[in-house]
Amino acid sequence: MSPLPAPAELTFRPLAETDLPAVLDLLTASLAGGPTGTRTAGFFAWKHRLNPFGASPGLLAETADGRVAGVRLFLRWQWHRGRDARPVTAVRPVDTATHPDFRGRGVFRRLTTDLLDQVAGDTDLVFNTPNGNSLPGYRAMGWQELGRVPVAVRTVRPAAFARGVRAALARRPAGPAGPPDCRLPGADEWFAAQPGAGTGGPLAELLRERAAADADDDRLAVRRTPELLRWRYGLAPGLDYRVLSCHRGGELTGLAFGRPRRRGPLAEFTLADVVVRPGDRDSAARLLRAAARESGCDHVATHLSPGTEAAAAALRTGYLRAPRTGMTLAARTPTGPTPLTLADWRFSLGDLEVF
Repeated sequence: MSPLPAPAELTFRPLAETDLPAVLDLLTASLAGGPTGTRTAGFFAWKHRLNPFGASPGLLAETADGRVAGVRLFLRWQWHRGRDARPVTAVRPVDTATHPDFRGRGVFRRLTTDLLDQVAGDTDLVFNTPNGNSLPGYRAMGWQELGRVPVAVRTVRPAAFARGVRAALARRPAGPAGPPDCRLPGADEWFAAQPGAGTGGPLAELLRERAAADADDDRLAVRRTPELLRWRYGLAPGLDYRVLSCHRGGELTGLAFGRPRRRGPLAEFTLADVVVRPGDRDSAARLLRAAARESGCDHVATHLSPGTEAAAAALRTGYLRAPRTGMTLAARTPTGPTPLTLADWRFSLGDLEVF
């Protein structure tokens, strides 16, 4: 049997539309069905082609006879810092796979370094949340481990939650199969019912007030717009995001997005985003309580960034930092280390959630 090609004998080229069927097959074989359970062309297009921050750059490794050896994509993202009008353009490594026949041959590293070179001219920052298995490899390629982003949990059904945790620790199944029974309205329906299909009206006013207040915060944060929220939560195929809204005197004072999901034996409501008027801790508390009361899940999981109204309302609404949980944040610039620390960021869970 002839030896398999080394990276130098493979062709590394930009991803083309005609590559999509082979890429989806490789991602499915390597990473299973992803967050929706099935990798589809529609989900890929939503994520990588319709992203308001721009289309995802991607590279493919293939043999001389057209066999796909590996694929790597960077999801475009954008951060703002205080009153600096210039956005911090960023990418996040996602949807990476190497065919089993080509693992251990440097394909992953070559795809990564070539793609970093490709985006260097228009990208300020590269970030992601690697797991314990992949983190050493990222460190070797220049990523800095900035720290652990904590997760806050509100237990809704204590007995079911305790059983689920015990089952997870023992690695045995527990609880019913299928999606949780969530009573919250779908984000897609909510956006469709808003003025201007969710890109104007009360939501736009709420976000303008939020952006003006956030300009006094020097941490890196994503500037929410109606278009971004609609793409991220209203148009996401198969992710089943739900919406919670809060009104006072007929005016929209807060909005939150999350999705019910199975987390092993537990039914979890992943609370991805909470947006309220500046200083309105009462609306934040109402949204946090509603997420627990109406999600139909065993618990709610979220990240409450320090200094936000939601973080201030956390304790009185039953949200506690969960020990030994969270995501490791790693970052670099396209050309080398970054001077950032974890304290330089203000996240929602939706900014870091893998989708």
